[in-house]
Amino acid sequence: MTVPNRTLEHAHIPELPNPYFGKVRDCYDLPDNRRILIASDRISAFDRILAVIPFKGQVLTQTARFWFEHTGDICPNHVLDYPDPNVVIGRRLNILPVEIVVRGYLAGTTGTSILTRYKKGERTLYGHRFPDGLRDNEALPAPIITPTSKASDGGHDEPLTAAEIVAQGLLDAEQWDRVSAIALALFARGQAMAAERGLILVDTKYEFGTDEDGTIVLADEIHTPDSSRFWLADGYADAFETGRRPPSFDKDIIRAWVDARCDPYNDPIPEIPADMIAATAQAYVDAFEAITGQTFRPDMTGETPLARIRANLRPYFSAGS
Repeated sequence: MTVPNRTLEHAHIPELPNPYFGKVRDCYDLPDNRRILIASDRISAFDRILAVIPFKGQVLTQTARFWFEHTGDICPNHVLDYPDPNVVIGRRLNILPVEIVVRGYLAGTTGTSILTRYKKGERTLYGHRFPDGLRDNEALPAPIITPTSKASDGGHDEPLTAAEIVAQGLLDAEQWDRVSAIALALFARGQAMAAERGLILVDTKYEFGTDEDGTIVLADEIHTPDSSRFWLADGYADAFETGRRPPSFDKDIIRAWVDARCDPYNDPIPEIPADMIAATAQAYVDAFEAITGQTFRPDMTGETPLARIRANLRPYFSAGS
């Protein structure tokens, strides 16, 4: 899977205005309320960059494109154009200060996941009451929303309830009701389409913003391997009965390898072996093909991915002048 010179470590393009470089995306704000979002091949975990994975940015952009095109009837999204397989031209929005996480199963490994907190003995989570006796990875009676605050750089997301969101003025009651209804409808569409592909959409996160008219708009990405957890339906029942982790797209190959060898939050990161980079790249490609039902076709034009992106974005170079 690894191809020489076919990774996009960064997309620093001096001719574009108002840059913002995130963990995975490099963005540029144009003066006419448009934003250029370029998905790099960086893989982030433990609040740092671990490696660069061939074609990861293209996989994420094209997976999100598939879902944006299949959910536009539920909620408008920020997309205006796709000038390159790694690039979205989107509307610049006022991003809502709440991350909307929808969960259909008692699953997860992070400190904010419902499974982690449930196993610590908590029974009221994000304003939802859970009974005793639930098992790891069990389906919930119905999907729930577990919102968190959007942490500033270097901070950590904090769990919230619907009442806290409104009381703190993060969203007003009407906005919360609208965002909640949209998120649950998007998740239902995602679960139904995933089931047709032999997949289970376990949980996901959504980011919303408002446009100049105050309309709620879906931003960022949707139902990608980075924003969502998918299990393979074939094998879930057996794994659940035997207490094993359900089969999934194992994108955590690198994360697990690093975590086993150092304190990833404080120690230097060991060099990632080439075979692990290749295996992770293949996992992303496999995920794209399973989720969308399409064959992944890497864009091999241009001397490098950055050279290709620069050529495709050349019409925007004068936008900041």
